[in-house]
Amino acid sequence: MNRSHPFLKFCERLFAVEPGRTAKGMASAYLAYPMAERHEKRMVREKLRELRRHYALSLPERLDISRKSLANIVTYAGQYVPYYRELFKEYHFNPDKLEKDTAYLNDLPVLTKDIIREQGERMLSQSLAELRHYGCKTGGSTGLSAVIYYDQSSADYSSAVTQFCREQVGNTKRQPELHFACRFPDVDYDKWPIKEDFKCFAMNRSNIFFDRLDDAGLQEIWATMQRRHPYMAHAHPSTMYALACYIERTMGTAKAFEVFESSGELMEDYQRQKIAQALQCRVVNRYGLAELGVMAYEVAADSPDMRVLESEGWPESRQGPQGHELIFTGFRNQLMPLIRYQTGDLAEVVQDSSGYYLSNIVGRIHDVVNLAGVDYATHTIQDMLDHRVGGIQEFQIDTRGAKPLLKIVPESHADQNEISRKVAQYWGTAFELDFVGHEDFVRVGRHAKFRHVVTA
Repeated sequence: MNRSHPFLKFCERLFAVEPGRTAKGMASAYLAYPMAERHEKRMVREKLRELRRHYALSLPERLDISRKSLANIVTYAGQYVPYYRELFKEYHFNPDKLEKDTAYLNDLPVLTKDIIREQGERMLSQSLAELRHYGCKTGGSTGLSAVIYYDQSSADYSSAVTQFCREQVGNTKRQPELHFACRFPDVDYDKWPIKEDFKCFAMNRSNIFFDRLDDAGLQEIWATMQRRHPYMAHAHPSTMYALACYIERTMGTAKAFEVFESSGELMEDYQRQKIAQALQCRVVNRYGLAELGVMAYEVAADSPDMRVLESEGWPESRQGPQGHELIFTGFRNQLMPLIRYQTGDLAEVVQDSSGYYLSNIVGRIHDVVNLAGVDYATHTIQDMLDHRVGGIQEFQIDTRGAKPLLKIVPESHADQNEISRKVAQYWGTAFELDFVGHEDFVRVGRHAKFRHVVTA
C-alpha cells in the first residue's frame, strides 16, 4: 500500500485527535511495546523501573551508588579488557581505591577516539562472536569516526534512559512523538508497511523525512506537524530553528506541539529563544553521544541546565587549551567500557544540591577557523555577527576552498549591502561572502548534522 492511500490519511487524522489519540497511546504503551520487547528479546521496561527507583532516592544515596558503579566498571575493565589490563599495570593503578576516593581516577590518562581506533578489538571484554551486540558509529564531528560496540544490557539501558528523561518533561509513552530524519534519494519512503512502521507504532512515534529547508520544504514540514499534532518533536536545533524562522516570517507565531527536544548539535541561545517564541513550545536540551548514549538532560522548566545522569556515568571536566574539556566514564557497557573518555566537547561539570549539571557548553573543540593566519573560535565569530554586523539568522563557514566561504542567511528585513560592508570592516578580505537560504548549508554525515564550520 502507498502512504498516500486515503485509508492511511484517515488513520493519521483519527489518531491526531481525541479519543483516537488516547486509544492509540494506550495500545502502544500497554500492548504493542510489551509485545515488541518480548519479540526482540529486550528488557527495557525493567531498566526503566530501576531508573525511576534510583532517582526517587536522596542525592547522597544516589551519589554513593554512583561511586560504587564507578569502582565496579573500572575494576571490570582492568580484569577483562586487554587495553585496560596493560594500562593499569603500567600506571600501577588499583581500582579498589576508587570507592574511598574518586579523585584517584585522575591517575589514569584520558581515553580518546584515536586510542579506540588504534586498539581495535583490544578495547573489548569479549569476542563479538560470543554475544549479541550492536555497533554504533560515531558521527566524526570531533575527529575521524570510530565504532562503539554495545552489549544487549547496555543497549537496553540506553533506551530506558531516553524514555525516563522524556517522562520528566511529560512525554510518557502514551504521548505521540515526531522524529525528524533526513530523506535520502535512494530510499523508497512511500511503501507501507515496513518494519519501521511497526517500531513506530510500538514507540508511539512517527517520522517526518525531509531533504530541503526552503519555503516549500518548511511548509511541507509544518503541514505534517499540524496534521499529526505530536506532544514532542525531536530534531536537530538547526532544523527546528529554520522552521521557527519560517513561521515567524509567514505567521508570526503558531503552535503544533508542546515540547521540542533538541539533540545531535549544540543548541545556541538564539536558536532556543526563536524556537520557543515562534513555535510556542517548551524547549528542552539533552547531551548524548554515540559512545555513551544520553548522559545529561534538561528537566527543570525554569532552568536550561542539563542534569547529569549519575546513574549512567561519572562526569569530569578539566581545563584544556580551548576551555573545560568534558570527560565521562560510562557505567553500563561491559562489552566495551570507556574509562575517562574525552568526549571532544567543552563543558564545565558543576555540583549543587540536586546533583551534577553541565555548564558553559560552548561547542566542539574543532569549531575553530583560521582567517588570514589567525585562529578564531566559532562562537567569537558568531558574537561579532550577532552584535556588530546584525541582520543575520544563521551562518556557516566552508573552509574547503582556497579561501573560507562565509554563507549567511539574512533576516527578511536586512540590508545585504550593509552586511557585506560590516563583514569587510571586521575581517577584510579573509572571507568570500555568499547570501543563501537554510537549504544551501552543507550538512555532515548520515544524519545530516549542521556544523558552523565545514572542513571536509
